[in-house]
Amino acid sequence: MTTIRTRPARPPGGVRAFLALDFPTSREALAQLRRLGGARCGVKVGLELFTAAGPPLVRRLKADGVFLDLKVHDIPHTMEGAARSAAELGADLLTVHATAGPRGVAAAVAGARGSGTQILAVTVLTSEGGDVAGRVLRLARESAAAGAHGLVMSVEAARAARRAVGPGLLLVTPGIRFADGVAHDQARVATPGVAGREGADAMVLGRAVFGAADPAAALARALAQFRSGRRGRV
Repeated sequence: MTTIRTRPARPPGGVRAFLALDFPTSREALAQLRRLGGARCGVKVGLELFTAAGPPLVRRLKADGVFLDLKVHDIPHTMEGAARSAAELGADLLTVHATAGPRGVAAAVAGARGSGTQILAVTVLTSEGGDVAGRVLRLARESAAAGAHGLVMSVEAARAARRAVGPGLLLVTPGIRFADGVAHDQARVATPGVAGREGADAMVLGRAVFGAADPAAALARALAQFRSGRRGRV
């Protein structure tokens, strides 16, 4: 296993927001992106859209900064191969499940080595309720020791995770909603400002932006709150 990184984490291209393209077709995803009017952000391609549109869409979106959210969980050999394929596609970020274990995470890191693809280990899904704090921290430490470039977790766990793994890993937080928003199927949500304050390096936004009447304005609002939260870190 490798040691925990101490170099400060930086999101790809300085991007602080990845928009979740949780749509069934590439046509709908691209139409939604056009509603942003050229606003600068990254995009997250998950299982539904990747299954429908595959590598051609990832290549098309490369200029936007692609977060390939496949949550790979398999035997180490397969995880290594999947990471290598994601790197060949040019994905900036690829998620794997931390519950695949340190060997699986390390294999994915090996598969992406030499490329610009960073491996993010997903600790516990934000849709899962209950007291998961101890499990999140255990998985965070194991994944960091296995060489993961970053972690995905709810905002409520970010501060403790940062203390546990140090400054070298990229922390990405999903489950972001505005204070007047709806949680939908997420059990643990937070506002952009709280995400920034609690130590997130980047956030994932979906319905909070695409469900708004003016998605570009909603994205700008989220980024302003996030930056304000980062300035208020203690």
